[in-house]
Amino acid sequence: MKNEPLVSVIINCYNGEKYLKKSIESVFSQKYKNWELIFWDNQSTDNSKEIFNSFNDSRLKYFKSKKYLKLYEARNEAIKVCSGEFISFLDSDDWWTPDKLKEQVPYFEDPKVGLVYSNFYFYYEKSKRKKSYKKKIFSGNIKKYLLNNFYIGILTSLIRKDAYYSVNGFDKSYEIIGDFDLNVKLSDNWLFYGINKYLAFYRIHGQNLSLKKRDLEILEMEKWLVSKNSTENIDLSNIENYVNYLKFFDILQKGRRYDAFRKILKLKNNFLKLKSILLLFLPISLIEKIKS
Repeated sequence: MKNEPLVSVIINCYNGEKYLKKSIESVFSQKYKNWELIFWDNQSTDNSKEIFNSFNDSRLKYFKSKKYLKLYEARNEAIKVCSGEFISFLDSDDWWTPDKLKEQVPYFEDPKVGLVYSNFYFYYEKSKRKKSYKKKIFSGNIKKYLLNNFYIGILTSLIRKDAYYSVNGFDKSYEIIGDFDLNVKLSDNWLFYGINKYLAFYRIHGQNLSLKKRDLEILEMEKWLVSKNSTENIDLSNIENYVNYLKFFDILQKGRRYDAFRKILKLKNNFLKLKSILLLFLPISLIEKIKS
């Protein structure tokens, strides 16, 4: 792009002191320099604010929430104070490669593009190893791929702010699947562009892996399916398969193999069915390692 439009980077932080410094440093390392960092302090009680204040730059802006807000409500509130034409989200335990914004911004020359994303790495905190999240990248009208259980990591997304407002932002009733819901809504009227490069790291650690989160994801996906089935005439069979697979894995991980087998019978996707049958015979300890 001829001019460098302002990008607003949002870090929604609740007690993120352990990894926050690296996240902020990755914003400073960006080769694209026209950004502002919106630090949304979601009632942290640790040293997160002090870590943020240790960086001295006019592009850094601190806001403290009046009360603790759930994830998507906090993001919606943070966007209200953004000045940028484009918005991005970086959790306090993740980080970007230096090329991230530089690679993404030029694709917004096309006014129909509402979101640009990329591939990313998983970084396993316990073993200190990285693993690529490798999926085929799609561009254009990608709704059919999103409904085929195609996942876009929010840490890689750069979103046109006008596009975000055109769909009324995140649905704050969700705690887990708000990213997915936003992407589906955006895909109705905006084009996506996918970059086949690894531009971010998603850190896997004990605090973001839990059975409780998986149970909540299942409940939210079932709620989402009910709302879509009642309002839209679209094929949701792949999403339904995904939810059934989540249920299978959840039950299996809890040691209830017979109940897990019964869930396999509901799977209509042959690949997921075969994968589930193989998992059924593995020790629970090994299943945990495969999932994480």
